[in-house]
Amino acid sequence: MRMAVLGGGPGGLYAAYLWKSRHPGDEVVLFEQNPTGVTWGFGVVFSDQALDFLRADDPETVDAIAPRMERWSNITLTLRGESLQIDGVGFSAIGRLELLTLLQQRAAAAGVVMRHQHTVQSLDELAGFDLIVAADGLNSLVRRGFEGDFGTSLSYSANKFAWYGTTKRFETLSQTFVATDRGHFNAHHYRYSPTMSTFLVECDRATWDAYGFADKTVEESQAICEQVFATVLDGQPLVSNRSIWRNFPWIWNERWSFRNIVLIGDALHSAHFSIGSGTRLAIEDAIALMKALEAADGDLPAGLSQYQAARKPIVHKLVTAARASADWYDRFPEHMALPLADFGHSYITRSGRIDDARLRAMAPQFMARYDAAHAGARQAGDNR
Repeated sequence: MRMAVLGGGPGGLYAAYLWKSRHPGDEVVLFEQNPTGVTWGFGVVFSDQALDFLRADDPETVDAIAPRMERWSNITLTLRGESLQIDGVGFSAIGRLELLTLLQQRAAAAGVVMRHQHTVQSLDELAGFDLIVAADGLNSLVRRGFEGDFGTSLSYSANKFAWYGTTKRFETLSQTFVATDRGHFNAHHYRYSPTMSTFLVECDRATWDAYGFADKTVEESQAICEQVFATVLDGQPLVSNRSIWRNFPWIWNERWSFRNIVLIGDALHSAHFSIGSGTRLAIEDAIALMKALEAADGDLPAGLSQYQAARKPIVHKLVTAARASADWYDRFPEHMALPLADFGHSYITRSGRIDDARLRAMAPQFMARYDAAHAGARQAGDNR
């Protein structure tokens, strides 16, 4: 089989690597518009469960990546200057560019032909390939050319966000919520190397308007964010990498393939950054696609059909949780009025995937604090 992969992000690289490493006689060519050593964004987060899933299918890749990752087992929430730890939530992070470099090395070693700085203008260029894997991201050329055939839908979250980095080191995955005289901000921040952290700033539309961000330059917006989060950053600057204000795009496709074209990753679906699953979903899509194609034993339509049938319910469940999480963030200024323990409980249960029974098992220290706060409130009520 001749396979073309469009997009050199984690999903595309992993799909190319998987197929070529297991089918060395096949031709796999990856097309990426950016040069090597260039990417957008900063760190990539994996939950412990996501790494376990990947290790079950490909322990060699996990063993290559794991030594380069930063790890922690708590989430830290800061509200009104007071911090709260939620224990038992394991995550790891790695720089996006470092992850891409490691995957590029594995793909090249397997024999994948990689054509960087090559923008495919038309699918006519790929007429000789048996399968086209569209891993070309949110703005997928492939998907946009056949939106009616894929059953594409697109909408946007109300909040604005800008994705920065910083040299300030954070010990855990952290969320800092700040109220100013003109509105409300939150920052999602975590280290992804010993010397660098992701620092994603989010605000509601009212705050964005009040600060006049629509008329601010990238540099002016960055300076405001540095001022808002000066205490959190300890005076360290933010680092920009195309760090413009955006609305999160919700992309969904009812049909995952058309003719000999198949979608994976952000080209297929998007999951809000607040659940940190975009890279995980793309890699798991690649695994599911390769398994379905192998099971079909050369019957491409059957393989593509099986890929959608097996994977779509799983992804739909995760995307539903991501939408619930995003809905919570769309109203985060309202939640900031809660007492700290209640705020933490609202935050950690926002996606609907975690109930109190599971929380008591995985985060006993947090739940002890939460229960104590409620016991104190009940006692105060009884004493009135």
